[in-house]
Amino acid sequence: MRPEFPARVGRFRVYGPVMPELRSIAVFCASSTGTNPLLEEAAVALGEQLVERGIRLVYGGGNAGLMGRIATTVMAGGGEVLGIIPEHISTEVAHVDITELRVVDSMHERKAAMYAAADAVIALPGGFGTLEELAEALTWTQLGLHELAVGLLDVDGFWAPLVAWMDRAVDDGVLKQKNRVVCLDGTDPADLLDRLAATEVRYAPKWRD
Repeated sequence: MRPEFPARVGRFRVYGPVMPELRSIAVFCASSTGTNPLLEEAAVALGEQLVERGIRLVYGGGNAGLMGRIATTVMAGGGEVLGIIPEHISTEVAHVDITELRVVDSMHERKAAMYAAADAVIALPGGFGTLEELAEALTWTQLGLHELAVGLLDVDGFWAPLVAWMDRAVDDGVLKQKNRVVCLDGTDPADLLDRLAATEVRYAPKWRD
């Protein structure tokens, strides 16, 4: 039986190339600032780029860590921020000083709502949650459930091991190159946004060439 997905996960089964208009970017990142000051600097730099380009930030709705830092940066610059947060943590960590805060029932609903509201995804450094969100976004693009290109903002080599793993997966034949190219990586927020805007997202069935 075909699995059911939330109605607003985007346009299903994209067979032709899609050039995304970057009006909204979903950003996944840590709910802590970490010990490397370059991580927070990168969150601020990305937030400033979103403001400069008039791109809405879509994120997990928290007020702590890199999540809170990028949201505060966008709001301070006069930009627009949509936060989406599950109910079970909304009273503890929600960022109330943003353009819009949506409270949803579950982590799964949060991710689906973020995908639906975004034209692309960027992952800043983070832990298990960020990695899980990143993997699901890439998987849904691979399966044609949405058409979101993904960018890794590689701060101080943070994502380099994951990039090497993806390339190894292609070399070993467990990941197709036509799906691998959906995930971009770069060290400069402006350049990464330019490349995401120029990326053609094409549904490439993984079960046939």
